[in-house]
Amino acid sequence: MPRMTSYEPGVPCWVDLATPDMKASTAFYNGMFGWDAHTSPDPATGGYTMFTLHGTEGDEVAAAMPIMNEGQPPAWSTYVSVADLDATAQAVKSAGGTVYMEPMDVLEQGRICVFADDQGAFLGAWQPKDFHGAGIVNDPGTYCWSELACRDIEAAKNFYGSVFGWEGRTNAFGATTYTEWLAGGKTIGGMVGMSEQWPDEVAPHWMVYFTVEDCDASAARAAELGGAVSVPPHDIPIGRFSVLNDPSGAVFSIITFAPG
Repeated sequence: MPRMTSYEPGVPCWVDLATPDMKASTAFYNGMFGWDAHTSPDPATGGYTMFTLHGTEGDEVAAAMPIMNEGQPPAWSTYVSVADLDATAQAVKSAGGTVYMEPMDVLEQGRICVFADDQGAFLGAWQPKDFHGAGIVNDPGTYCWSELACRDIEAAKNFYGSVFGWEGRTNAFGATTYTEWLAGGKTIGGMVGMSEQWPDEVAPHWMVYFTVEDCDASAARAAELGGAVSVPPHDIPIGRFSVLNDPSGAVFSIITFAPG
């Protein structure tokens, strides 16, 4: 897979993990995906740690950072590339969302904000400067997909259409339906409706997916490394996937795509 050198506005470009235990998380994801950890020596970064797949600059695939706020849960976050972060933050507010981190500079790397949509699902936006996002995607051991789970699909279509200009295209998917997010006519993410089968305490959220060569072996590996298998590997129309928890409880998914 060629390295990514840029992302179009409206396309998810980066994922990172907030964790209470950087050492344990680093060991877990190294064991899961073979990631190498590179922690910035600059105190201003707060211990932000880049993960690389092959150990070299340009191979950044994800990152981790210590939890900073009391009560903040361990979680993976997705960031969408934007051309104008201030306009994006204003669009979030106008569409009924809540901006929790106002636009701010991250050294010379870019500008960031974090918000919740009008149903409470958290997402980030990134305006790139020196850092555009993941250098490798869609290869085994790298980020490949982000998926919104929410209870009102049409409201989500309106919100993200207003904020990012996304189109939501809903199609039959097995016994249910699945919505693809499109930006500029290209599929860039997905959405699943939370039916009555979802427990009430599960809040709307964005799920991060990583590609693996063997879903069953990777799920077993997660358990061996101190994680947990929340949804055992099973087949879906596009491949085989599983939902996992890392040792701190952060949730993520893995998928092995069907050939072709």
